[in-house]
Amino acid sequence: MEELLDLLKQNARLSNEQLAVMLDDTPDGIAKRIEDYEKKGTIKGYSVILNDEVTSKDTVTAFIELKVTPKRDYGFDDLARTVMMYDEVESISLISGDYDLAVTVSGESLKNIALFVAERLSTIDGVLSTATHFVLKRYKEKGIFIEDEVVDERSFISP
Repeated sequence: MEELLDLLKQNARLSNEQLAVMLDDTPDGIAKRIEDYEKKGTIKGYSVILNDEVTSKDTVTAFIELKVTPKRDYGFDDLARTVMMYDEVESISLISGDYDLAVTVSGESLKNIALFVAERLSTIDGVLSTATHFVLKRYKEKGIFIEDEVVDERSFISP
């Protein structure tokens, strides 16, 4: 992957001036490259990584695996499009293994997510089974440590 994209993935808040210095380019050149990436659809958007434990909003996240029957002539794409239209769905991917689709959802409570799975996801034509895994604690997201790194000051003493 190109160096500019790598830097933006690490920190999308870097200014064009900072990126220009790092990449031996001009701020205008950086702006043009970013604009081209956005127009081509290489860059689909920008996001913020939150530490949910220090925000005032309680959110529950779950990973849901779906075993599905792909539709003739459409494969998994048609079903994935149906699932991704729900507001609760943050991401959906085709995966290998025992399940076919991996869905990340968020909601206000365990009950909300459980109802979403039971009443909406599992009732979609073609969904054979689901497995729901609730996130209990996040340690790292997109390469970013969620909590400040804790250094253990104790020395290791071997016998």
